[in-house]
Amino acid sequence: MKQAEIKLNPNRLVQFLEKPMSEFTKADILKVIEEFEIEMIKFRYMANDGRLKTLNFVINSLEHADEILTSGERVDGSSLFPFLEAGSSDLYVIPRFRTAFIDPFAEIPTLDILCNFYTKDGEPFDMAPEYTLAKAGKAFREATGGMDFEVMGELEYYVIAPKEDTYLPADQRGYHASAPFCKFEAFRVEAMKLIAEAGGLIKYGHSEVGNFCVGDTMYEQNEIEFLPTHLEDAADQLVIAKWIMRELGYQYGITVTFAPKITVGKAGSGMHIHTRITKDGKNMYVGENGLTEVAHKAIAGILNLAGSLTAFGDTNPTSYFRLVPHQEAPTNICWGDRNRSAMVRVPLGWTKGSGNMMAHCNPLEKNSEVDFSYKQTIELRTPDGSANVYLLLAGMTVAARHGFEMQNAVQYAKDRYVSVNIFEHEDVLSRLDVLPDSCAASADLLERDRAIYEEKGIFAPALIDGILKDLRSFNDRTLRAEIGNDSQKILELVETFIHCG
Repeated sequence: MKQAEIKLNPNRLVQFLEKPMSEFTKADILKVIEEFEIEMIKFRYMANDGRLKTLNFVINSLEHADEILTSGERVDGSSLFPFLEAGSSDLYVIPRFRTAFIDPFAEIPTLDILCNFYTKDGEPFDMAPEYTLAKAGKAFREATGGMDFEVMGELEYYVIAPKEDTYLPADQRGYHASAPFCKFEAFRVEAMKLIAEAGGLIKYGHSEVGNFCVGDTMYEQNEIEFLPTHLEDAADQLVIAKWIMRELGYQYGITVTFAPKITVGKAGSGMHIHTRITKDGKNMYVGENGLTEVAHKAIAGILNLAGSLTAFGDTNPTSYFRLVPHQEAPTNICWGDRNRSAMVRVPLGWTKGSGNMMAHCNPLEKNSEVDFSYKQTIELRTPDGSANVYLLLAGMTVAARHGFEMQNAVQYAKDRYVSVNIFEHEDVLSRLDVLPDSCAASADLLERDRAIYEEKGIFAPALIDGILKDLRSFNDRTLRAEIGNDSQKILELVETFIHCG
């Protein structure tokens, strides 16, 4: 890394070690422990419920720290993964040094590190979320001749707090509002700072559409968006970010929720995932004539498995109260350019003429010759905050690879392209397949497609079985029709899943 990059990097360990997080070694971590006078290590790992778990160690000596970092620790796998039998459930957790960061909330100097799961034989635990994702990424590279599937996430969330009577924002008009109409900009800014210090690559943050009051309670929607990066790093950053935001919200005395739906007629919260396929530093989605064959194949795969992908990205009954018309949430399987009614969206990219905008806006500057095509992404708008991030990204990676293996994939994608608001054109809407409307329907589609996800050993059959069991346990096949627009019943449902994912 260049000195300027090191100086500007918000991660204290990167600054101290003068190297990127990807190059952290055990020796580096021991050096950090000594230099920063670290007294405690926290192991963090993702369980079946999609939340980070914690195991605390008090450091007695550098030798003790070395032992912890080398051997890890054993945990009860059956309590973390309900589909494991209690009789054979012991697992090891081993730290991944590249994920280390200083805990911003700990009262004593503490180092947090994400972990991988291993079996009693020292082999990667086949059903572990992080290993499932790693397998998906490896299979994608092999199938595409060395291409990398990169992603970035958008974290939409609501802050729930006591109502303030001054500078109230207009109902459902909060998009990019500034203080004092945006009440929780300071919270968002502090959260972004802490996430960046923990290694998160943040693109930007802003207030979102959702703003409303119910009695003495105020609901304000915001969003933090990340930059595209390697699959596993992207997943790590999202789960750490969610933990930081919840912990910070707790300190602020406010509720932070990633729940997909809050109430009837108000904007729900998604966790849109943008994708990019790269090879040798080049964005394979764009060429001289726009979207490439690579892009169309990836889109085809995601469209073809769209229904079953909801099993990983929309995992509780409230998810399907968000996926309704006229709420900037998808309902049908299609894609389009800059089209927020489509399930897969190709957002505005920096292509033709984009280098001239800066000079036009700033007459003292010359036109830029920089190629910004690397910024082009393709967005899946279905997922929400209920998702286990690792399994969602693994499923999307499988789906994109599937597009390269489909016959007539390019034509399949072209047949599902839309250029209009589908909700205003019944002739277009009627020819499109629909997304599932319940966890039960999602489970049916996952069962139909499970062989694709299990191919190459990516999703273990027992893991798919566990996901199916969880989805069907809600018994929600007719729930949306039963509740309808009854705001009270929806509120009760929301409260049940307010802290999902």
